[in-house]
Amino acid sequence: QVQLVESGGGLVQPGGSLRLSCAASESGFSFDAMGWYRQVPGNEREMVARQLRWGSPNYADSVKGRFTISRDNAKSTVYLQMNSLKPDDTAVYYCDAFRNLGPKEYWGKGTLVTVSS
Repeated sequence: QVQLVESGGGLVQPGGSLRLSCAASESGFSFDAMGWYRQVPGNEREMVARQLRWGSPNYADSVKGRFTISRDNAKSTVYLQMNSLKPDDTAVYYCDAFRNLGPKEYWGKGTLVTVSS
């Protein structure tokens, strides 16, 4: 069973930055897509950023220009650099990995990001 472990969440002031990391238990090259989602209690989980094995990343409109996703397949890790954070970015952030074969999707347990002064 694939395991995804997120890290890097925490409390940050508005305008600040955080970098989330997600380490996979299997080779990053084995996933057709990896990404980040977030969820606020009472709301649906929403896509934040997603990157296919090859190609340009996709971002939610609300984070374009502020967040950057990157994959290091050799390290089986996906990152989310979050800049200019806003209170509306407060959520639990989940790492996602997807394989077309199956298809199969895997989720991490989440890491809490709180943006508050």
